[in-house]
Amino acid sequence: MNGQTLSIRALVKTYSGAEHPVFDGFFLEVEAGALVALVGVSGVGKTTLLNCIAGLDTWDSGEILVGGEAVPVGVEARALFRRSKVGLAFQEPHLLPEFTVRENLLMPCRIDGSFGPETEARAEGILAQVGLADLAGRLPNQLSGGQAARAGLARALVRRPALWLLDEPTGNLDPDTAQEVFQVLLGLHAEHRPTTLMVTHNLDLAGRCHRTVRLRGAGHDAGIGIGA
Repeated sequence: MNGQTLSIRALVKTYSGAEHPVFDGFFLEVEAGALVALVGVSGVGKTTLLNCIAGLDTWDSGEILVGGEAVPVGVEARALFRRSKVGLAFQEPHLLPEFTVRENLLMPCRIDGSFGPETEARAEGILAQVGLADLAGRLPNQLSGGQAARAGLARALVRRPALWLLDEPTGNLDPDTAQEVFQVLLGLHAEHRPTTLMVTHNLDLAGRCHRTVRLRGAGHDAGIGIGA
């Protein structure tokens, strides 16, 4: 298992000029290797929470801990944390258009210096898992929406992250394709076991996760349910 426990303690986050905080003493505990859906109305702070956990955004006070270690606050330290601990996938896969699918998967490893035979073999294995082994040499503009989404999920796992943070990974897809991509997501999670938080508006997909956390806004606790 690659996943590590995630603990958020008394998180306070307010954007400059905002009348109300996004989070005002927010707590959350996620066990290692869990698959958790984050749901709630637009603007309640789902993406902001992912960005804070990933070290892409800062917060006013409180702690975020991964495996018992605090997410750092300095810009460079947060970047190092992100490279070593976090895999990110978004509604738009953001594949680099001039590189093949295989090259896109390996790009994070080339950037952080971890590229080598082991990472190449891992990338090939994940491409096979997501059904893209035969398309590894294609450019992103030669992929369907579902194929691109699967490539984005795969790229976020190549470095074996402790946290897999997914922001509406099926949000741009039609219902049938979203179901197909989510099934791939479930298979990847079962195989690699990162601690996973997935922002989604799709309550059907959320119900298939281990837990659902509903964000209700500052001053309210997160409602936590058990997925089917």
